[in-house]
Amino acid sequence: MCAWGVGWWWAGRPVLAVAGVLIVALFQPLVLALEFLLLRRVNQADAAPPARAGELLRAWARECLVNWQVFTWRQAWRVAAQADHLPQASAAAGRRGVVLVHGFFCNRAIWNPWMQQLRERGVPFVAVTLEPAFGGIDDYPAHIDAAVQRVQAATGQAPLLVGHSMGGLAIRAWLRQRGPATRVHAVITLGTPHHGTWLARFALAPIARQMRQTSPWLSALRQAEITPRGVPFICFYSHCDNIVFPASNATLADADNRHLRATAHVDMINHPDVMAQVLLSLKRG
Repeated sequence: MCAWGVGWWWAGRPVLAVAGVLIVALFQPLVLALEFLLLRRVNQADAAPPARAGELLRAWARECLVNWQVFTWRQAWRVAAQADHLPQASAAAGRRGVVLVHGFFCNRAIWNPWMQQLRERGVPFVAVTLEPAFGGIDDYPAHIDAAVQRVQAATGQAPLLVGHSMGGLAIRAWLRQRGPATRVHAVITLGTPHHGTWLARFALAPIARQMRQTSPWLSALRQAEITPRGVPFICFYSHCDNIVFPASNATLADADNRHLRATAHVDMINHPDVMAQVLLSLKRG
């Protein structure tokens, strides 16, 4: 956006420069507003607590800001700003680690604020970047498995896995393929479409079609999973999630499901209750 404005301004076309910047600047808030209108309608029949108009407006405003931070700055330019933190075995021994798994159309930079906090607290972690970006979810367990091995080798303990959005499905796919459950301390998911999402009906990418509510991939995942899972799950979900709705689709029947009021999809990573639960889960044996 900045390059567009500067380029046309110096080319002597100030009107085109300003118009282009305004179009790009307004496009994302308008798209988000449409998503919020859709989620409000779809969630009317959902079991999640209904969102008040003020909560939806506040969540939309915050999501506009967070989306700019994440997609136009952090993920575009700050992918390598925070390195994985795996201290020497002598320093990491006895300290449980974390594997961070991002969602669709994202990369590891979405976790940059988390990585800084975890490093300051001395928590070992690895944040993966799932590739290929537009492949299938079954392409990702190998990345997660490598990260789990690295953290476990450094700490001697099974790590905590945290997945945002599609990342939670990638973790479930890894559990199905790579188990056993003893390699995982616990799993925390944030806005994961465990039962798909209404919005995916408009998806074109194969990986996004896997997240449709009635997708064969989700059905096969459920059928292949062992019940009970043997791994404790905590699922954070929200009635203001503008990507995963109906809201209850981000829950699991055998999980500890936690509702976050007035919190949109990407903004879940900033909710203090989520980080508090991560730190609490790391302390539990």
